[in-house]
Amino acid sequence: MSLQSYLITYDISDAKRLRNVFEAMRDVGDHLQFSVFRCELTASALVELRDRLGSIINHAEDQVLIVDLGPRDGRGGACIESIGRAYSPAQRRAIII
Repeated sequence: MSLQSYLITYDISDAKRLRNVFEAMRDVGDHLQFSVFRCELTASALVELRDRLGSIINHAEDQVLIVDLGPRDGRGGACIESIGRAYSPAQRRAIII
């Protein structure tokens, strides 16, 4: 199972659709800034995410950009540079309640 890193950003013109896109993205990626996520996805997970987002957005008014950053263990893990506050990838871990 090969993981690719993606930078996904969106511009949604309706508040309800914006909230729905945010919820969909929060399920699969790390929230970096307002409408920007970094995701590590398999090819099939990317297809599922595209389908999910495609069913939420208005294709005439909204935009989702997906940028392939490369393999997670290659360039994809180190290709984001920041100016100002340092960027550090979120550490995902299970929380048992």
